[in-house]
Amino acid sequence: MDYMDNIRNKLALLPDLPGCYLMKNEEGTIIYVGKAKVLKNRVRSYFTGSHDGKTQRLVADIRDFEYIVTASNMEALILECNLIKKHMPRYNVQLKDDKTFPYIKITNERHPRLEVTRRVLKDKAKYFGPYPNAYAAQQTKKLLDRMYPLRKCGAMPKEVCLYYHMGQCLAPCEKEVPKSAYDEITQSISTFLGGGHEAVKKDLQQKMQEAAEELYFERAKELRDQINYIEALMEKQNINTADTKDRDVFGYAVDKGWMCVQILYMRQGKMIQRHSSSFPFYGEAFSDFMSYVTQYYSENPALPQEILLPEALLVQDAASVLPPEPAADVGLAVAESVEGYSAGAGEGGGTADAWNAAPTVDASAAEEAGKTSSSGAVDLAAAGVSAESAAAATAEDSAAEEEAPETAAETAHRAAAAVEAAAAGVVDAAGGAAALQEWLGVKVLVPRRGLKKQMVRMACQNGRVALEEKFRLIERDEERTSGAALGLGQSLGLESLNRIEAFDNSNIQGANPVSAMVVFIDGKPAKKEYRKYKVRTVQGPDDYETMREVIRRRYERVLKDNLPQPDLIVVDGGRGQISAAVDILENELGLFIPVCGLVKDAKHKTAQLLVGDPPEPVHLARDSEEFYLLQRIQDEVHRFAITFHREQRGKSMVTSRLDAIPGIGEKRRKLLLKHFGSLKKIKEATVEDFRPLSIGDKLARQILDALKDEETV
Repeated sequence: MDYMDNIRNKLALLPDLPGCYLMKNEEGTIIYVGKAKVLKNRVRSYFTGSHDGKTQRLVADIRDFEYIVTASNMEALILECNLIKKHMPRYNVQLKDDKTFPYIKITNERHPRLEVTRRVLKDKAKYFGPYPNAYAAQQTKKLLDRMYPLRKCGAMPKEVCLYYHMGQCLAPCEKEVPKSAYDEITQSISTFLGGGHEAVKKDLQQKMQEAAEELYFERAKELRDQINYIEALMEKQNINTADTKDRDVFGYAVDKGWMCVQILYMRQGKMIQRHSSSFPFYGEAFSDFMSYVTQYYSENPALPQEILLPEALLVQDAASVLPPEPAADVGLAVAESVEGYSAGAGEGGGTADAWNAAPTVDASAAEEAGKTSSSGAVDLAAAGVSAESAAAATAEDSAAEEEAPETAAETAHRAAAAVEAAAAGVVDAAGGAAALQEWLGVKVLVPRRGLKKQMVRMACQNGRVALEEKFRLIERDEERTSGAALGLGQSLGLESLNRIEAFDNSNIQGANPVSAMVVFIDGKPAKKEYRKYKVRTVQGPDDYETMREVIRRRYERVLKDNLPQPDLIVVDGGRGQISAAVDILENELGLFIPVCGLVKDAKHKTAQLLVGDPPEPVHLARDSEEFYLLQRIQDEVHRFAITFHREQRGKSMVTSRLDAIPGIGEKRRKLLLKHFGSLKKIKEATVEDFRPLSIGDKLARQILDALKDEETV
């Protein structure tokens, strides 16, 4: 499959979600990063229609792409900026001043002020953001200035200013303002910026409606703009955090015996990269996920300051992880089509001692694990997890984010997860996080709400999307290959075309003649059924007789061993090869199997399909799936035959060189090759290296001299 086939398949599976896309060249280097409200529409637009000169140059260099799903278009904008700074793509505009995003800040002063800033300092001030829209931030600050009378001036004036007379300042320059008044205002602003803006927005909407009804349209427009500023500013986002901690955010999804683990890398409070791994798993999902995490950090000594882990998925969560299921046999097809899986996270638990020693939940504590305390938290102590471990694994940094109370549904979900973990005899999320924290020596959290929970949810969502894409790509490949085989059978007038056997011969002026057979079942290669043939009876470069010998040997064995017969035999060649194969099949073996020939053009590419007696061309569109299937068959059998011929030619060259040396017979030749591995290693050996083979110094010198003399001829 060339790169455009891969791109077309991936384009068909793009989600209707916001996110960022990363275009790559043939070396795998990221050459462009973009964002989209709808990934499907934006990424497809690069490969359809006409473009300006710059975009045409970009598209000409694209060989692959990947994407990261986000929760909103604003998150996509922030992520795009971070990725551009990280990868410095060739086709992106680079921000030379390293401009950062704006924050709303309540200063930590005796008389606090509201500011819009792009720098986050450790000055005990309160920061809200970051936000991508600086204009909306400034306008919202103006709104807050009108609503809350904090001082506006940088340096304290000697007398009251206009803001005091407008009711927008408490005039600390002339009056003593108690700290409690500032605390009340600060708390109100924090509530507004932390999510309590809905009540203010509702009040503004009512005033806007009243102004419009009274025909005060300018006032109504001003109020509408204020509402829009609030909505733009207060849109939730997960990409950046107010602190500057380095975090690894983990998420995972499972389906059809496969797991996808996503790692979002947060550096200096910004998400800069994503890592994805998909592999089959054979045990309990969360245990295998934790096994992956421990193996990942055992091989990765660069630890972040904080690690965020998801809670364990329930069985019903895993079953509903993806929308509509593909065909029933897709899971099996995945297992057959992918060799191995990353990080070796397969069976059993992790390799780290701390993880193996992690506290487990026994079955007898299952009922208690589901009970909640008066505060609504799951009683982890009843499930066999210490209070210290649970607190260390789940405590949130209150300075970093304000959190809403856990809902009853969330509590019930966690309780059910704990019960299921106990019944399965595996460690729950809190216990696993505590063990990982003890082993690594860094903070490991299982967030349950707030911004960190949203980041973990984003990682899990990307895992679900990645798994869905994997299964749908395999499903499309299944449909394409089986559909191509069906279409080819219809073009040849065959009722079914499940099994195809193809033959090709290879020799150089008659030397080392060999032949090879490949098998395609339902349009896919069945490599276990490939066969190689050394030609025995043909002398010289006679392709027709070679074909007769190989066809005879193959189908005599099919009849003798009662092997499955093909629906179609494909020979590499034209009328002569077809006639030779048909003669052996029908006149010697009594088999009436359709035979077709593939003719190549001057560039050694598949050009024409011949079939029938006498053979006639079958016209297939060169861009059809049927023609592409024939190309794959011809290329595969040619590759297999050429590889076998090179092996035989190499062996014959070694054999002739050693056999020509007096004192070297077949037994000693095999012994030499087995000991040294190759003719090159024998030539590089010393006389002493031959002694373990019971070869004397005199014969050893003769061998070395003979090989060196032959090299200089």
